Amino acid sequence: MSAWHTICRRAEWRSPAEVKATFRSASFVKSNVVFNIAGNKYRIVARIDYDRQAMFVKFVGMHQQYDEVDVGSL
Repeated sequence: MSAWHTICRRAEWRSPAEVKATFRSASFVKSNVVFNIAGNKYRIVARIDYDRQAMFVKFVGMHQQYDEVDVGSL
């Protein structure tokens, strides 16, 4: 996860398309971005404020835990 963190801290994304260009496996659920980490073993759900260049992590967990979360309501 440290590689993911390093990439995100350096990124200056202006749109979901730019996030997708960096992380091809990223998916978007409402206003959240879902990142697959460590070969899809872990999931990170975050909201990105493109104007402020800020990311708010809302969930970090294993794939099985993610299946129990309503990502759209986070």
